[in-house]
Amino acid sequence: MTLCIRATPQPQTSTCISNPTLSNTTTPSLAFNKSQIGWDGLKNESQQCNSPKLGHRWRQYQGINNWEGLLDPLDNNLRMEILRYGQFVESAYRAFDFDTNSPTYATCLYKKASLLARTGMSKSGYRVTRNLHATCGVQLPSWVSSVSQLPRVQSSWIGYVAVCEDKEEIARLGRRDVVIALRGTATSLEWLENLRVTLTKLPACGSGSQDCMVENGFLSLYVSKTGTCPSLQDMLRQELATLIQAYAHEPLSITITGHSLGAALALLSAYDITTAFKNAPMVTVLSFAGPRVGNDKFRSQLENTGTRILRIVNSDDVITKVPGLVVPDHDVPCNRGVYVAGFHTWFRRLVQDMQLVYADIGQELRVSSRESPYLKKGDVATCHDLKTYLHLVHGFVSSSSPYMTKTLQYPWS
Repeated sequence: MTLCIRATPQPQTSTCISNPTLSNTTTPSLAFNKSQIGWDGLKNESQQCNSPKLGHRWRQYQGINNWEGLLDPLDNNLRMEILRYGQFVESAYRAFDFDTNSPTYATCLYKKASLLARTGMSKSGYRVTRNLHATCGVQLPSWVSSVSQLPRVQSSWIGYVAVCEDKEEIARLGRRDVVIALRGTATSLEWLENLRVTLTKLPACGSGSQDCMVENGFLSLYVSKTGTCPSLQDMLRQELATLIQAYAHEPLSITITGHSLGAALALLSAYDITTAFKNAPMVTVLSFAGPRVGNDKFRSQLENTGTRILRIVNSDDVITKVPGLVVPDHDVPCNRGVYVAGFHTWFRRLVQDMQLVYADIGQELRVSSRESPYLKKGDVATCHDLKTYLHLVHGFVSSSSPYMTKTLQYPWS
């Protein structure tokens, strides 16, 4: 196993879009009622604007300065980019066959050529170049089949790679963009992998990486393979080698976006890409509802590679608070993760021995279900749903004025 791995928008960034439509379908993995967020009401109050032209500022919106000055209040151009990438993840959910009785369960419902069009992204300007699969390394005993009716699919379709090919969209973005979109947990074996929460060492792949540790189950899903299905790691390396070579003479970016499990795999993918490819273009991760992935050494190595990470977190989503614990090195206040006064060195050592000391990774955009008048309070599933995240980013203004009364519409279909 190898891995190298009530306010109004800011007027100066106000943007306008024609043909408003934000996806009305929900992530199939959760029973989400769109009426909970008053979608028709949002449409009636919406302001319509044009997609922002990023041009030479594209690196700023990809996080070259860690989104300084863009998050609080939330810059409208950045808001639109976050929502646009969120729609790529939504497409991955819509394309996945969730029907356990279907002969095509856990595969992609559509061909590459039609995937984006069939999932509401016909006007995205991107073309899917590669389907991606993740393989579970968990080996269950044979008797499990006799007591469980759930299918045990070892390798499942988990997302895709797409490249921007529309000239107008390339001009708007200021570069050609490669997007990697990854869905969240869907199969029973993936759930079992999620429960393997102890940290495990990454194979050393460079100076300072010897102490890098990540969650056991996430790493397993990233590097495991079968005789007929390559690992997610191998598929990404192969596809990106081709794309980096093909577009070596023009501005290029790689944007990895995922929800839940997909957000965790996005971090592993980013680490692997930036360590495996010495000529890698700028790599940015936009994650939604991501769990913790690794320890502070993994965070440091990831930051040292130049990867930019924007972690969109719902304060009411418990998944973003697991696995493990975030324990500061000393009994002093810290800016990262959750600090509880009174943790002593002995406690940190105890948790470290259990391989459960994690670190929160990346710049954070924090929203809250409680601030939206359209969401059902206290619903754990709703708080974690991708649709909720898009809704909250859609209406977020700033930490002091968390929800706007009039919302913008963002069409990608």
